[in-house]
Amino acid sequence: GRCVAAFADSKGVDEIVIVTREDLMAYAAELAPRFGKGKVSAVIKGGKSRTESAYLGVMQVSRKAELILIHDGARPLVTEDIISSAIKTAEAFGAALPAVPVKDTIKAGERGFVTSTPDRSSLYIAQTPQTFQAELIKAALTDAVTKGVEYTDDCAAVEKLGVRVHLSEGSYRNIKITTPEDLIIAEALLKS
Repeated sequence: GRCVAAFADSKGVDEIVIVTREDLMAYAAELAPRFGKGKVSAVIKGGKSRTESAYLGVMQVSRKAELILIHDGARPLVTEDIISSAIKTAEAFGAALPAVPVKDTIKAGERGFVTSTPDRSSLYIAQTPQTFQAELIKAALTDAVTKGVEYTDDCAAVEKLGVRVHLSEGSYRNIKITTPEDLIIAEALLKS
């Protein structure tokens, strides 16, 4: 409910499409009226992959939408500042990626051995909502689905078309909850 509420509360968001797994459809449909403030236009079943799910979602959005924000439901601590920064950045540059600088040293490895150490001063942690001009993200995801290409984020599909993605304000609090430890951290952040 936190994600739906964050976008429903945003002045820059007119419509919300929830894309979810089949086993969570009823739960998502229940969240829509409770947290969506009338902005949820559809709750749809995702595709066979992350990229296909994003494609199905963007194709469900109203044709009059100028921008489309794609948010990962595993990031419930998203804020209005992150959302509005992504919108402003996408309005100016066509594509926006909320991100924060990497704090740890990153190593690339193969077969148990370190192969390189990228310069962390140019590395960022990608977050969501990744935000795009509507026609741009529709074209990028259509291209990906048509070619059967799977991306770990939507910016990669746009980058593949040769479009530069501009960084926007992220937050170290906008964590992705995928492990029990992440949940403990999120609960602590909510209490602080």
